[in-house]
Amino acid sequence: MNIAAIFMFVVIISITLVITYLASKRISNKNDFYTAGGKLTGLQNGLAISGDYMSAGTFLGITGLVYFAGYDGLIICVSAVIGLPFILFLIAERLRNLGEYTFVDVVSYRLSSTSVRVFSASSSLLVVLIYLIGQIVAAGTLIQVLFDVPYLLSIILIGSLMSIYVIFGGMLATTWVQIVKATLLLASGTFLAGAILLEVGLNFETLLQRATESHAKGRAILAPGLFFKDPISVLSLCLAGFGIAGLPHVLMRFFTVANVREARKSIFYATGFIGYFEILVFIIGLGAIFILAGQTDYFTADGHLLGGANMPAIHLSHAIGGDFFLGFISAVAFATILAVVTGLTLSAASTVSHDIYSQLIKKGESNEKMELLLSKITVISTGIIAIGLGYIFQHENIAFLNAFALSLAAATNFPILVMSIFWSGMTSRGAVIGGFIALILTMVLVLLSPTVWINVFGYAEAPFPYTYPTLFTMPVAFLAIFWFSITDKSERAASERAAFTHQFVRSETGFGANTLIN
Repeated sequence: MNIAAIFMFVVIISITLVITYLASKRISNKNDFYTAGGKLTGLQNGLAISGDYMSAGTFLGITGLVYFAGYDGLIICVSAVIGLPFILFLIAERLRNLGEYTFVDVVSYRLSSTSVRVFSASSSLLVVLIYLIGQIVAAGTLIQVLFDVPYLLSIILIGSLMSIYVIFGGMLATTWVQIVKATLLLASGTFLAGAILLEVGLNFETLLQRATESHAKGRAILAPGLFFKDPISVLSLCLAGFGIAGLPHVLMRFFTVANVREARKSIFYATGFIGYFEILVFIIGLGAIFILAGQTDYFTADGHLLGGANMPAIHLSHAIGGDFFLGFISAVAFATILAVVTGLTLSAASTVSHDIYSQLIKKGESNEKMELLLSKITVISTGIIAIGLGYIFQHENIAFLNAFALSLAAATNFPILVMSIFWSGMTSRGAVIGGFIALILTMVLVLLSPTVWINVFGYAEAPFPYTYPTLFTMPVAFLAIFWFSITDKSERAASERAAFTHQFVRSETGFGANTLIN
């Protein structure tokens, strides 16, 4: 058992628990719980957003894909940041102005139908749950390999910790856990990538040469095709990158800053941090190919990597820095998972307590104490569900699970969000019918894809030949929303169209007086 890893785990957990304790002293109402009082700076929120997005799927899963598939892993790195400029230039300001706590608040701002909230809340919970599964799987695998404990015990530990953070610390604790995690992850990633580049004389060409010489597929890793078998899957994955603009736990972060200027700064910083880290991930994955080659300690007797496809970064850290650095990287990876799952769990809690209970059931007249109590009950329930699903999907690649969540967000939340903000003609009927069509189509196509139909069900051939369906589902979503909106001739539709020109936004100075957009 790695004593250094145990020590670093204890340090990380202790720091996050202290953060949670201090945050709990500053929570007095639901605004503090959901948005940290709206007092974060752009830099703090940008680090927190990058902490939210630099998940275990990025650090462990994509590094593993680069290790096994080379260039195809780079494609996923690029797709990870595609949606960020869109948020920066087009929707960050409007999100901050129109919303209160959640993504559902924004899309329901001028649409009067209860069904819009029902659908938006449902799709948000589904996206959060799928994304959460990947993080739980990563946590379980990591702890299982390092401490030689049963996988089930590992995921119970992570589920319990994430519940503690959210229940007692809310958004404030979640934010500072993400900031600490993002800082540590960027620092450790820089160290790993720097060590690899020093090994090859700071020459990227030498890095590629040594990786191809050590990889079983040789120069084939420098071209697409080892993971993605066709350009359609590549295009679909790149379009799925727009799903970041539909991830509920990321969108919640725009309501934690004081004004729209800080919201724009948040995305500016986050784009820089995430883009930089994706470069590091690609270098780390390539370095792991030749540094781990021939070191039998990291492989099973039949030649498979210990711990599976998500572990190259962990083994690389041991090969470079020994037990102590392995402990540090493992603790950072664990902190990465903790930070992401707390954000996801808080998003699920706010959807159930605020969007469903307060706004739908109580029509905005709920008791604040009851709403917060329901949030905490939801946190516990989410933890239990996540543990169960994490156990079921323990052998699935976490990068695929994350990409699946992005694909779903890109086909459902993203089109509704964009059209609710920019198109005056969208109606409740168009949003709900179009959204449900996209959601069902996405789920069906993923079920029929090779990843599920062949790898999970064991069939010889998949009815739908592509791994990711976004190239088909996103256009269908936009078209369906458009068609069912323009054909809606109801009185409610007319009032919703008229309401587009009378949207009130909060003033630039924060939660002050409202100004009218004409």
